[in-house]
Amino acid sequence: MERRKFITKGIAASAILPAAYSIMGQEAAAAEIASKTSPASPPENDPVVIERPVAGKPHKGKVLAVIQPHCDDIALFAAGTVAKLVDEGYTAYMIRTSNDDVAGRGKTLGERVVNNEIDTEATAKVLGITKVYDLHYRNHRMDEYNIQEIKGRLIFLFRLLKVDTVMCYDPWGHYEENPDHYVTAKAVEAARWMAGSLDYPEHFEVVKPHAVQERYYFARGPQLVNRVVDISKYIDIKVESNVVIKTQGPGGDAGANLRKSLAAQGKTLPLLGDNDDTANAAFVKHFVLDVDSEYHRAVPSDKEVGKKYGLEWAEQFHYFGKPVSVIPDYVAKNAR
Repeated sequence: MERRKFITKGIAASAILPAAYSIMGQEAAAAEIASKTSPASPPENDPVVIERPVAGKPHKGKVLAVIQPHCDDIALFAAGTVAKLVDEGYTAYMIRTSNDDVAGRGKTLGERVVNNEIDTEATAKVLGITKVYDLHYRNHRMDEYNIQEIKGRLIFLFRLLKVDTVMCYDPWGHYEENPDHYVTAKAVEAARWMAGSLDYPEHFEVVKPHAVQERYYFARGPQLVNRVVDISKYIDIKVESNVVIKTQGPGGDAGANLRKSLAAQGKTLPLLGDNDDTANAAFVKHFVLDVDSEYHRAVPSDKEVGKKYGLEWAEQFHYFGKPVSVIPDYVAKNAR
């Protein structure tokens, strides 16, 4: 993905917009998770729900689809939450929509495509993801493709895999400059909505309609944030998911390269440790995910997001839970 420092600290600070509308089913999901929270709570009048790790496998039998345009998107913005949900029982699949053909290492288009495929598989392995599906649309050109085709492919996969929960860029995120990001996000939102309908009836000889019930959407710019996930337990997995991406992104061997550059000048940076592995991990954890986050990712530090809610490390999302009807409860209380 292409990152630019296009959001000022002032804009980033206002990224959490007031929730002036209710989200169907959010109350029920919020209550369930709130019952498992520690004494720390969001500031007064803050609409954010804190999602903390839960013991055991409460999500066993559920399926998570993490959708990213490029091989480093999930690693940068949502890897901690993916690791948490997998640890709690989800079976996860990764869908990458672009082929990353203009990004990163490799002299030819073919070399770059293959190298990014290798990195995508490496990230999936670190996060415990079962399988990767690559759709191979041209990088940074997804706005030239017919979104109907993209939707159709995603609908088929959602039905085939029986996806319960999706994670992707927010289709309502503001000021997103990368066409691959906003095209993918809009296609995912439309596809998850249509997957449970009678659209694409030709699918039904192979798969049946299957509704996607839950959504975690992240963004690089201002968005409505109503869910903060405690990833403190999983921060090192998130770090590793970025380190294994060698072709592009701010992780990879950046720490080792900085360490070698300083050594050539007769200098050292204690933070980087005494070998390449510790340098790479420290660079991602200290710079990419924390103090230099807005430069590298155009979002606030994961540590600063967590600090606001009494957490060590956290990721933030625009979250939608499973719709819950009030009719059964109303009937139970009022039927004579």
